[in-house]
Amino acid sequence: MAKQQEPRKRADAVRAAVDQAFQATAGQGAAAAESGRERAQDIVDQLTQAASRVSDVLDELRPPTGGELKELQRSLADLERRVAALEANQDKD
Repeated sequence: MAKQQEPRKRADAVRAAVDQAFQATAGQGAAAAESGRERAQDIVDQLTQAASRVSDVLDELRPPTGGELKELQRSLADLERRVAALEANQDKD
C-alpha cells in the first residue's frame, strides 16, 4: 500500500506543478496583454494628435471661401469710410 500512495503523491505533485506553471503563465499573459493595450492606446492618442495637427495645417493652407472674401471686402470698405471720415475731420482742424 505504501508503494501505491507514493505514485499518487508524485502524480499530485506533478499536477500541482503543472497547475502552478499554467497559473504563472496566465498571469504573465494578462500582464503582457494589459501592457499591449496601454501601448496601443498610446499609439492611438499620438495618431489622433497628429491628425489634428494636419487638419489645422490644412485649414490654414486652404484658400478663403467666397463668403470669407465678401466679409473681408465689407470690412475693408468700412475701414476706408472711417479713414476718409478721419481725414475729412483732420482737414477741418
